[in-house]
Parts: sequence; C-alpha cells; structure tokens
Amino acid sequence: MKKNDSMKHYLAAKHRQQGLTLIELMVAMVISLLIVLAGVAALVVSRQGFSSVDAASQLRDNSRFAVDLIQRLGVQAGYKDVRDAATKKPPTTQGIESNPPPNIYGINNQKRSESDAWDESSDWGSALGAGSDILVLRNQTSQLVPTATTSDETMIDCMGLAPTAIPIDRYDRILSILHVGVGLDGEPALMCTHIGSTGLLEAEPLISGVENFQVLYGVDGIGPNNATPPIATASSPENGPERYLRADQITNASNPSVSYSNWQRVRSLRIGMVIRGPSGSAVDKSSKTFYPLGITKGSSTGAIGSGMADATNDPGTVFTSSDGRLRQTVTFTVHLRNYQEDN
Repeated sequence: MKKNDSMKHYLAAKHRQQGLTLIELMVAMVISLLIVLAGVAALVVSRQGFSSVDAASQLRDNSRFAVDLIQRLGVQAGYKDVRDAATKKPPTTQGIESNPPPNIYGINNQKRSESDAWDESSDWGSALGAGSDILVLRNQTSQLVPTATTSDETMIDCMGLAPTAIPIDRYDRILSILHVGVGLDGEPALMCTHIGSTGLLEAEPLISGVENFQVLYGVDGIGPNNATPPIATASSPENGPERYLRADQITNASNPSVSYSNWQRVRSLRIGMVIRGPSGSAVDKSSKTFYPLGITKGSSTGAIGSGMADATNDPGTVFTSSDGRLRQTVTFTVHLRNYQEDN
C-alpha cells in the first residue's frame, strides 16, 4: 500500500471516532436523568425526614410546656391567702356569698362562647376541636404577711401573669379558663381565657396545634350524677380520688348548691390532649387512632384501647385522623394540693 493511501485511511478512521452517535447520546442522557432523579428523590426524602423531625421536636416542646403550665395552675387551685386561710368563713349575713363558684369547675364537650360569663359555653357542632372540654381554675393571690398591700406575685393565671392586687374578700380570685379554640391562622390552639386589664374576660392562644382537650375529675365521697348534698364526714382533704368522672356527671343543673358541693369534692385532674403538627409533617400517612386519656389492653382480646374512653358519652376520648399531620398525645394527672372545701 502506498504511503498516501495509508495516510488517507488513518485520517478517515480518526475522523469517524470524533463525537458521539445519536444512540450513545441518548443513553448518556437517560443515565444522567436517572442520576438527577435519584438525587432529587434523596433530597425530597431527606427534607421530609428533616421536617418530620423538626415537627416532632416542636410537638415535644409544646407538650412539655402544656404539662408544666397546667400542673402549676392545678396545684394553685383553691389556694387561699394567709388572711383567709387562717380564719373561718364568716356568716352570709356579713356579705359573704352563700353559694360561691367552686375553685375547680368544668364543662364537658363544649366550647367557650363569646359571653363574658365565666361558665358560658356552647355546642361544638362540626367546628374544629369538637369534643374538647373546658377547665376552669380559681385561686387567690398570695401575701407575704396579712398586712401587705400588694401580692408577692407568686400566683399566676393561665397567661403567666401575676396580679399584684390582694383579694378584697375570700372569693376574690384569679380566674383561668383552658379550652380549645381556633386562632387567626386557622389552626386549633389551647386557649387561655382570663381577666384582662379592662376587667373583662379575654381569650388568647396559649399552645398552637392543640385540637383535642379532655378532662376527667378524680372525686372523693360522691358518685356519678349525685343529686343530694354530700355528707361532710364522707370526705376529708387527706382522701384521694375514688373514681374519675366527666364534668356532666358532677354538675347538677337543677340544684346549683349540690352542684358546687360536688365540685368541691374534686381531688385530682386527669388531662388528655392531642397536639398536631403542620400539614404533611407525618411520614406515615395512614389513618391512626389516638386515646388522649391513655391506653390499656383489654383483658380478653388484648386489643389496645383506652380504659377511660367513652366515645358515646364523651366525644373526643377516641380520636381518629388520616390527614397526613404528625400528632402526639399528652396524658398526665394533677393531684390537687389545696383543700377544695370551705372552712
């Protein structure tokens, strides 16, 4: 072969090896696309996991705050200042109320209405938070000495505010009402209704995401729907709760005197809440059932359920959801420190 012919073949072969064929280009594009898709999928999963962990952390923080606050308010309930705790209740002829509102009070399966009445409520209907309860707590402010003109600011209301005024009489008390409402952002929240600076009741969001709030009351010396004045010797401040009742099993709508006497027999609070995270925060999107008042195992079937749940008479004690939000149940008991009956 001539030298020129060999050079032509070499140059032709070299020319044919430059660039990619269409098939090679398409294969490269498919592989690159798969790599990009895998990277995006990993990023989405990683972001979703981060969001879920962040939401879980926020739920734990909200839960701890709710437990700490409600426990503090609970142990304050019924507190009397030095002046009133050391003296017997004067006769009603001296201007003392004959049937004062109790220090512990509740309303079952109701929401706060717009009225200023401390025990005002209305039906939930289909509103967000349906089935939640209302808890009312009262206590006096504290004075270092009986002659003090201002309180020592150790007693707070549900907003954490410490009134400086001393009680004008034994029934002048701090008022804290805990209930579920809907905030301006459309999210449910545990609300605090308290006496504001204007002297009227004001409702403010306390803990965002609380969509279910359940309360049972540990009572001593009375049974469900008690309709007669409790016997004084049947109970003492040292006795613990004999049973847990709903608010509607304690209140006697036809006899306020008996009703308030029943509420004075409350010795502890069983609190249950369901707190939810942002939309799409749950990794597992399947339907879940929550028992805000705690779970137990059935003796015969072994199925998990709530020993205190009564879905028929107490809506909200069995809570089911499948909207893709991360949720956490909070269940705890507060044993009351102060004697709830008057001297």
